[in-house]
Amino acid sequence: MFTIGHSTHPIEEFIALLENNGVQQLIDVRTVPGSRHNPQFGAQALEESLTDAGLHYARMEELGGLRHTPVNVESINGAWRNKSFRSYADYMQTEPFARGIDRLIDRAKEKTVAIMCAEAVPWRCHRSLIADALLVRHISVEDIMSATSTKPHTLTSFASVDGQRVWYPPTHLEGQP
Repeated sequence: MFTIGHSTHPIEEFIALLENNGVQQLIDVRTVPGSRHNPQFGAQALEESLTDAGLHYARMEELGGLRHTPVNVESINGAWRNKSFRSYADYMQTEPFARGIDRLIDRAKEKTVAIMCAEAVPWRCHRSLIADALLVRHISVEDIMSATSTKPHTLTSFASVDGQRVWYPPTHLEGQP
């Protein structure tokens, strides 16, 4: 399985990145599947371009980012200083997320899959957390970095794992430095 960020690529270059890596199906994990600055990556335009290139496109809203943990709920993912990553890690503990991961894995049994969001750099995007969830399920993940380079995803260094569950606990106990 692969991850990719659409960034500001021209659509032809983006499709070449997918084709060069044998990707047959793009799974869009953006919560808002559009882009004012890069209209070629709006859901409809992207699907049309991919279809014309012989590639499949699907959205998976259940893996979308922009999750929000309620203010009155304590997070078990205190190692994430960034609130959006911490909230997504909290969402990873839910049944809808687990079902989404299972659906993604099922899709990957049929065709070579890349999950896509907007951010070019994988560790600045929630797809790195999705990749962590895949790794603990024994699915290898490669981040597409350029036309000639992929990088194996490695589990986030401060992650804790129990079976198929991954979370990011604070690095110190309450009341300690």
